[in-house]
Amino acid sequence: HLAVGYGIANSIMVEGIDGNIIIDASDSVAEAEEVYSHFSKINSNPIKAIIYTHNHGDHTFGAAYYYNLDEEKPMVIAHESTSKYVERIMGILNPIISKRSSRMFGTELPSGDVINVGIGPYLGVSQSPIGYIKPNITFTDELKINIAGVDIELYHAPGETNDQLFVWLPKHRALMPGDNIYRTFPNLYTIRGTPHRDVKSWVKSLDHMRSLKPDYLLPSHTKPLEGEEVLETLTIYRDAVQFVHDQTIRLMNKGHSPDEISHMIQLPPEVSSSPFVREFYGTVRWSVKSIFNGYLGWFDGNVSNLDPLPSEDYARRLAMLSGGEEKLFEALQKAVESEDMQWALQLSDSLLALNYKIDSTKKLRQEAIQYIGDRALNPNKRNYFLSSANELNANYQAEPLLPQTSELLSEISIDMFFDILSVRLNPEKAKGIKQRVCFEFDSGNIKTITLRNQIAEVSSEKTNCNILVKTSEQILKEALAGVRNPIMTVASGDIDTGGQRTNFLNFLSKFAE
Repeated sequence: HLAVGYGIANSIMVEGIDGNIIIDASDSVAEAEEVYSHFSKINSNPIKAIIYTHNHGDHTFGAAYYYNLDEEKPMVIAHESTSKYVERIMGILNPIISKRSSRMFGTELPSGDVINVGIGPYLGVSQSPIGYIKPNITFTDELKINIAGVDIELYHAPGETNDQLFVWLPKHRALMPGDNIYRTFPNLYTIRGTPHRDVKSWVKSLDHMRSLKPDYLLPSHTKPLEGEEVLETLTIYRDAVQFVHDQTIRLMNKGHSPDEISHMIQLPPEVSSSPFVREFYGTVRWSVKSIFNGYLGWFDGNVSNLDPLPSEDYARRLAMLSGGEEKLFEALQKAVESEDMQWALQLSDSLLALNYKIDSTKKLRQEAIQYIGDRALNPNKRNYFLSSANELNANYQAEPLLPQTSELLSEISIDMFFDILSVRLNPEKAKGIKQRVCFEFDSGNIKTITLRNQIAEVSSEKTNCNILVKTSEQILKEALAGVRNPIMTVASGDIDTGGQRTNFLNFLSKFAE
C-alpha cells in the first residue's frame, strides 16, 4: 500500500501474517500519524519493522510515531552508514543545510506561493516534532530477512545518497527503489547542498534493479508503475543519467569548463520525451557542474579563476570602468526596467559588495529575484528564488527548520556534539588560549577538548584537565542544543564543574559567534 501526497515523500506499508512493515516513515510525526490513520483502516496489525531507504528526513523523521505505537518495539532497518549521514546533517552542517533546504522547499513561503516541491506537494518537517529513531539492524551489501512471514531482500544501491538501499519482494516481484528513481530528472546535484553523488554508481544501482525484472515499481516519490512500463522506465532513466555523465566527461577531456559544458549538453529526443526525465526536480545543467566538480574539484582550469580578485575589489574596478558607483547603480536600474534580470542580479552583487545604496539595491535585487522565481518551471529553483526574495523583506525572521527535542537528541551520538563544538570555535575568542576541559559522563564515556592555536582538538584522554566536568550525555546534549538553558543547568549542578562554573561558562562562550 502506497501513501502518496501526504508530504514530499511516499510511505509504504507491506502487510505480513501477524504484523506490518513500514518502508519510509514520512517527514514528521504528525504526517506519519495522518498516513497511519489510513493504513490502519486497511490493516491494524502491529508494526514489526520500519525500513529507511536512506537518511533524508522526509523518509526518517516520522519514525517515532510508528516506533511508539505498541509496547513491543519494531525493528528499525537501514544501511550501516545511514546514522552517520543523519548525524552529519543534524550536526556540523545543520545551520547551512537547514537554511538552504528551507529555501529549496519553500518552507517559509506563504502556502499559495508553493505550487509543489518537484517530487511531492510540500515538505512538512517543520510542522511537528522530528521523530527520528536510530536503526537497530544494519547491513553492508545485502540483507535477506523474513518479517511477519514476508520474504524481503534489501540491497545497498548508492545513488541519490551513498547509503541508499532498495527493497525487493521476490514473491510479489515488487521493487521499492527509494529515491533512485522518481517521475522527474534526478537530483544528480541538489541546490540545498550535498556531497558528490557518484553518478556511475547510480547507473549501476539502476541496472541492478533492472536485472530483477520487476512487475511493480513503488517509488518513494511520485506514483507507482506496473507491467512493461517498469522496465522501460528504468532503462530510459538510467540512459538519461549515463548520457549526462558520459558527455560531461567527454567535454571535460576536450578542455571545456563547467559553465560551457552546462550549456552544451541536452538529452537526446528519444530520452527527453519520457515524463520521467523532465526537469522538475534535478536539471541537466546543475548535474553537469556537479559531475565536473566530483572528478576534478572546484578549479575549472582557467588560470584567471585560480586566485581571482576578492568580490569587493572586482566590484570597485567594475564601478570605475562604468564611470563610478552611481553609473553602476543606473545600469542596475536599467537592467530591471528592461527585464534583463540575471544581469541585474550580477550587478546587484557588485553594488552590495561596495555597500552602495544598500536599501535601493536590495529592493531592485528583490524585484529581479522575484521575477525569475515567478517564471521558473523547476520547483526547486522557483522556491529557492522566492524564498531568497522573501528574506530581503525588512521584517523577515528565520524560523528553525529542524527544531530540537529531548527525544531527538537521545537518538544522536555525543560524538556529533563534540564535532559541532570543534567547527563552532570562534578563533578570535580563542587567541592565545591553551586550555583542556575534560568531560566525564555517567555512562563511563570520556571526552576532552583541548584549545590551542585557535583550534579545538577532541580526544578521549582524561589527563591534565584544567576543568573536569561531570554530567550525563543527555543533559550536555540538551544544554548545547538549547533545549536547556546552559547557565541554569550549570547553576543547578546538573552539569558539575568542580567549582569552576565561571571558567566553564567562559569556555563555552568561545564556541559562540
